[in-house]
Amino acid sequence: MKTLVDTTSSTSSAPAAPAALRKLYLLRFAFAAVWAALLFATADTLGPLSVPLLVLYPLFDVACAVVDVRSARADDGPVRGLYVNIALSALTGVGLAVAATSGIPAVLRLWGVWAVTAGLVQLAVGAARRRLGGQWPMIASGAISALAGASFFAQAGKDGAGLGSLAGYAFLGGVFFLASALRLKRAGTDA
Repeated sequence: MKTLVDTTSSTSSAPAAPAALRKLYLLRFAFAAVWAALLFATADTLGPLSVPLLVLYPLFDVACAVVDVRSARADDGPVRGLYVNIALSALTGVGLAVAATSGIPAVLRLWGVWAVTAGLVQLAVGAARRRLGGQWPMIASGAISALAGASFFAQAGKDGAGLGSLAGYAFLGGVFFLASALRLKRAGTDA
């Protein structure tokens, strides 16, 4: 869900970029839907399924950003924010493995910080990619991610905090990726 961007790019290769993004966004939607369902089923505890799922989510984000960088480079597209996203998500994956040993509140706090920072990066990348079309869902998703991150941090201080809200967050993020992928089919009509 998360990325920053250079604003320099060539317009001669713009048609290839939406096709690559569309495929990547559809993959991200499918992953988020399955991941959310699995996490929701184990949302009350940190256990042998939920902890690997928590670590997997930001690492999947890293993999997607790497694919995005390769695609953007091939099209002379912007990549700076993608590198920021890779660093944030990789650190979060490692951090979640450690935070899980301290309990759900620690996981929620770390996830909250990641959601805020990554959301702001995603918002910036979506804004920089507006010329490709289909980026308004990414811009909205980035803003919502930042707000949700603050709520996760606040939720960590409450009794009975669980991981269910993270499942909802991931699923909603996936829906935004789906919406963007569908809008990219009409690239050029969504400024």
